[in-house]
Amino acid sequence: MAIVYNRVKSTNDLELKDRLVAINRVTKVTKGGRTFTFAAIVVVGNEDGVIGWGLGKAGEVPAAIAKGVEAAKKNLIRVPVHNGTIPHEQAASYGGASVFLKPATTGTGVKAGGAMRAVLDSVGVTDVLAKSKGSSNPHNLVKATIQALAEMRSPLMVAQNRGISVEKVFKG
Repeated sequence: MAIVYNRVKSTNDLELKDRLVAINRVTKVTKGGRTFTFAAIVVVGNEDGVIGWGLGKAGEVPAAIAKGVEAAKKNLIRVPVHNGTIPHEQAASYGGASVFLKPATTGTGVKAGGAMRAVLDSVGVTDVLAKSKGSSNPHNLVKATIQALAEMRSPLMVAQNRGISVEKVFKG
């Protein structure tokens, strides 16, 4: 996974909204019969550039979701969002899932499916083109999408890293 420099340290002042991406019922067969548990993958975000994901496992669905939300709050990153879209194209993969994100003009909307849409809505992106290839497993899609978002760099960040002005980033 990419080195993440944009971790969010404190969640006290953030108003996070959680979205349930997927619930999986898991069956364990023992000598005494079948035991059912639930695994829930949850995405939390403030719809203003902060996103996190978590996996919760429990015997009941609400408990699994609550555990997923708590895990997601411990795993937050900040993403540069400019005018409702992302700053540049980005590709990433996790496991068998590959994702490609591309900025879009205002009014395009979120052209993404399933798990990618939940992540992009939670981060506050309103206009983006997204494509997923390979596995459609929601766990891997969420992780690949968040990895792609974590690798995003705003023009200001690029200028600071290079030691030049923001205008020079665009004009060369």
